Amino acid sequence: MTTYAASFMPPKAPLEMAEQTFAREAVTRQNPPRRQLADRLWRTAAFVPTILVSAILCLSIGRYLLANGLMLHQAAVLVLVTLTFLWLTFSVNTAVLGALRTTFLRPESRSTPSCPPADIALIIPIYNEAPWDVFGNASATLKDLIKGADGNRYALFVLSDTTDAESAVQEERAFAALAAEIGDGADVYYRRRRENTDKKIGNIADWVENWGGAYEGMVVLDADSLMSASAIRRLSRALISDPGAGLIQSHPMLIGARTLFGRVQQFSNAVYGWLMAEGMASWSQQEGNYWGHNAIIRTRAFASSARLPYLQGRRGQQSLILSHDFIEAGMLRRAGWTVKLLPDVSGSFEETPQTLIDYILRDRRWCHGNMQHLRLLRARGFHMISRLHMLQGALSYLMSPAWLALVVLWSILGSDVDDTSTYFSAANPLMPIWPERPVHAGWVYLFLVYGMLLFPKAVGAVLFGLRRKTRVAYGNGARYVGSILFELLMSVLYAPIMMIHHTIACGRAIVGKSPSWVPQNRGDAGHSWGQTLRFHWVETLFGTVLLSGILFANVSVMILPIAISLVAAVPLSKIGSKPVIDAESPVLRLDTPHTLIEPRIIRAAREQRAWIKDQVINAPTRIAAE
Repeated sequence: MTTYAASFMPPKAPLEMAEQTFAREAVTRQNPPRRQLADRLWRTAAFVPTILVSAILCLSIGRYLLANGLMLHQAAVLVLVTLTFLWLTFSVNTAVLGALRTTFLRPESRSTPSCPPADIALIIPIYNEAPWDVFGNASATLKDLIKGADGNRYALFVLSDTTDAESAVQEERAFAALAAEIGDGADVYYRRRRENTDKKIGNIADWVENWGGAYEGMVVLDADSLMSASAIRRLSRALISDPGAGLIQSHPMLIGARTLFGRVQQFSNAVYGWLMAEGMASWSQQEGNYWGHNAIIRTRAFASSARLPYLQGRRGQQSLILSHDFIEAGMLRRAGWTVKLLPDVSGSFEETPQTLIDYILRDRRWCHGNMQHLRLLRARGFHMISRLHMLQGALSYLMSPAWLALVVLWSILGSDVDDTSTYFSAANPLMPIWPERPVHAGWVYLFLVYGMLLFPKAVGAVLFGLRRKTRVAYGNGARYVGSILFELLMSVLYAPIMMIHHTIACGRAIVGKSPSWVPQNRGDAGHSWGQTLRFHWVETLFGTVLLSGILFANVSVMILPIAISLVAAVPLSKIGSKPVIDAESPVLRLDTPHTLIEPRIIRAAREQRAWIKDQVINAPTRIAAE
């Protein structure tokens, strides 16, 4: 029985969470609606062209490699090229489908009908977070919900696993301030577990088992999540109006970035990310994915089909599934519930790490969890698209060692070792013979890869720029285009560094070295030069070796941009941690429509954070003075 260090909760409404297993198929509890012809066409358009285009590209590269006989390192290149082309072609195709879906799918066809009122819980699992940020965002959301009641009854639950004693005291003060401020407008609850058993999975499961029975749906939020009332109502209507829906995911927009690196991520998410989300929605359909937050879940569906079992190790040990969200979505779908992505829900936000180092540290945890998914690809009952989501999650990191291996092999294979051309013959020594130099296939491949990498960004930027809201926010096209070019430059510079660290993270995951579970650093304090050098020494050394090879050992010049980025990893990381929100140049600020014309909910959240912080930090002093 779970005991609580602090509990300010309503009467219990127990809901049993059924035990699940990956060893046998789950009992199907729902029959999803039949797939329409249009849905089949969207899915066919996603996969058939991907396979055909990838096959054609790989055959052409294979012919080039076979021209002089296929050697072992050339065969390895061909395997890696095949993998990269499949990944890139699918990304390009997803962007194309996103553009088509946005252009031709009418907005009214994506609207949700009105529905009867229901009880909806907003749950926020937290672990050693800054209380004023969590409760400040929650306050802004609740006040927005109170303004325009839609018939649904909303209740907020802050579910704490905090272990730090000082943070725990501050959480209770923040809760008291919020509860007093909201009053009878909405129900606000808080509890803190004594032991954070099974981390976030156990935290949510504890709430479902003890209080989930009173609520039709639960909107799961992260500590840095922020959602407007309109977004929550849209998700709630979509869930209630569809009896077969188990989970509906929104596409969160990044906010709050102050540093250069954070702004690069935020700009990319705003200008290009929406297009990939639209494309994913076109082929995922009823077999969508779950990103762990900013989504609504049917509580009884989750309880009956998504309790995660432990993974069994080779030596019999049990391990917790870390990237639980992908698996929970797959388990809901295998039980017959639909899982959908609504990428056009506006008012769904989250924050991003402010520095490159903090971003990499978060990715290490995600990588370890996503690599666990490979062990579940053959588990019984999962839909093929659910398996694809799991595979994509793992490949998003495994592509880095593939790219790294390709760089190493291509630096050898792409070298022009034999560059001794004969311009004169003995028969006619006075007449030079100018050799015909065909374009090196390596350069063709390089430009093709870069083109495929940039294609989704280019399409997203054009379509985003055509929106009236974008034109109004930026005021002129030069500012928008300049920001796009600057973001592109910084992304190209940071990509090789991420490649090295994702490769390291994959290696750590393979040998079973699990990263520590610590709260995400959401500040912009940055790191010292010494800390930065110690963190980036591997890629700096590797880049130095590559650059030396280009200068002195006839290594292909095609990898020069990668070598330069790796050599400059330390200064790039330091530069990325510098605040740019007050930069004189609008291009350097990498503004998005949300930073140029700030939404009301973001402004309200900032104000409420400051107010809650004042109540938490200064209230005891004021009370003592009185």
